[in-house]
Amino acid sequence: MARRTATAAARPLPVEPVSPAAAVGRTLAEPLTALTDLPAFDTSAMDGWAVAGPGPWRLSGRVLAGQGRVPLADGAAVEIATGAQLPSGATGVLRRERGRLAELPDGAVQLHGVVGPGQDVRPRGQECGRGEELLPAGLPVTPAVLGLAAAAGHDRLAVHRRPTVELLLLGDELLTSGVPAPGRVRDALGPLLPPWLAAAGAELLGSRYVRDDFGLLRDAIRHSPADLVLTTGGTAAGPVDFLHAALEATGGRLLVDGVAVRPGHPMLLAALPGGRHLVGLPGNPLAAVAGLVTLALPLLHALSGRVAPAAGPTEALAAALPGHPVDTRLHPVRRTPAGLAPLPHDGPAMLRGLARAEALAVVPPGGLAAGERAEVLPLP
Repeated sequence: MARRTATAAARPLPVEPVSPAAAVGRTLAEPLTALTDLPAFDTSAMDGWAVAGPGPWRLSGRVLAGQGRVPLADGAAVEIATGAQLPSGATGVLRRERGRLAELPDGAVQLHGVVGPGQDVRPRGQECGRGEELLPAGLPVTPAVLGLAAAAGHDRLAVHRRPTVELLLLGDELLTSGVPAPGRVRDALGPLLPPWLAAAGAELLGSRYVRDDFGLLRDAIRHSPADLVLTTGGTAAGPVDFLHAALEATGGRLLVDGVAVRPGHPMLLAALPGGRHLVGLPGNPLAAVAGLVTLALPLLHALSGRVAPAAGPTEALAAALPGHPVDTRLHPVRRTPAGLAPLPHDGPAMLRGLARAEALAVVPPGGLAAGERAEVLPLP
């Protein structure tokens, strides 16, 4: 329910045409269609000889990739490179390793071999025809998408604006270097979160540390220019947990205030004035990751215009996963030949299990037995 609420909380950001290099990691705002047939002409699928009619054939030249085609008379052959345009009149391509050349008394060269009609030819439009939809809107632009777009003739892509994020790391106890000291802990979320936000298509405007001070937090939220303000810590009801009060002071409206999930149940989602949003992650590292996949990533996908799956895939468990009596549990797992294997060190403040994990298994109240299937949330 919380993931659905986060997905429904925002509309996709505006559309802009950009160069392919600027489109990586963003989301297609329009279907990608072919501006040409692919391939755009009949081409050779192999190095060898383009032949016309039944053999043997009299060799009469060479065609390389990028050269214009020349007519090929019946009984003739030309050497051809992979990807070169097939000469008109050609009926097939004889692979180099399957052909045999013989010199004739007049000095000409004769080619021998067996070729079926259309053999080793990529016909025009084999992959797609001009105007055909290649990819739907809502898909992230990957390097493979860029390659397909270029092959289909595109110089610019229509994508949604990248959502901006400002990361506010709350707490007087946080250290940014060195080993922990009495009463002080090393900040793990400052290094951990930005790469995951980038993987979700977000642009990080900056990360900054905010002391345990109501006024500082209120002003940081009020003046942030980001589409999403992402905070760590301060979501509970401790003596210096000022996030709820700061949201009220800045006109924030709570959409989610706590989720029945362990770890991470004090996470929250709020709408801010000006169409902005705030996601409050718990301060414990694994609990913060639970908040990231539950609220922040679905919201970022909605802002980016990405199509969000209704539910994650399910996979069988290699071992039993105990559950919380009443709440859903997110457990770090890795894939093995026997199925999903739970990893130890899964406490709210622990990262050791997560560092080896490939995904988080969604464990319903009461747990799951070995062999049962669990919904899987992929890690960025």
